[in-house]
Amino acid sequence: MKYKIFITALALASVSKMTAQEQVSEKENGLRIKANALFIPVGIVNAGLEYQLNSKYTLQGDVIISPWKSFAGHELQYYSVSAEGRYYFKEAFNGWYVGANVAASSFVLQKWNYWGDGDYINDNGEVFTKSNLYQKGYSVLFGITAGYQFRLSDRLNMDIYGTVGTSQDFYKGYDRETGKRYDVAEGNNRSGEILPYRGGVMISYKLK
Repeated sequence: MKYKIFITALALASVSKMTAQEQVSEKENGLRIKANALFIPVGIVNAGLEYQLNSKYTLQGDVIISPWKSFAGHELQYYSVSAEGRYYFKEAFNGWYVGANVAASSFVLQKWNYWGDGDYINDNGEVFTKSNLYQKGYSVLFGITAGYQFRLSDRLNMDIYGTVGTSQDFYKGYDRETGKRYDVAEGNNRSGEILPYRGGVMISYKLK
């Protein structure tokens, strides 16, 4: 009887020790600060935090700040905040993962299809030069992320990822030279499209 009690106590102690070790391991890997290495050379900030929820799930929040009133002759002011839940197939911060992303953004930019010098004729028959037109508004975005993360050193990781989803945009269009609206809508224009809206190479640093 005493022998059985001793074996049971030893087994419980072992399980308790293993659980404590797992908790310590999760705690040590629990929080990382990140920055997108691809955006830094062009003066765009994309930074975030990724927090470990358990052995395979993490939660990431990040921001994108592009302050350019003019970039290569085009407006490119873009401010975005997003939240993302991730599932790692192997373990948190290691290997392939998928995620669900939700984001909101504010922008003053010139869409790529307005870069040419052709004419734009609105519904009232007014003629504008396309390259003088830009858009100002906000977006709500929902997407799916896929990526791969791997270790560079004890504290540094590299995270390669991309997000594709739907962008619901609400905006007004303006002529750069006159400040006049080139569209004829009374309020916001609205458009929706499927597109890649996030991506890059994040370098992350383990805080704890």
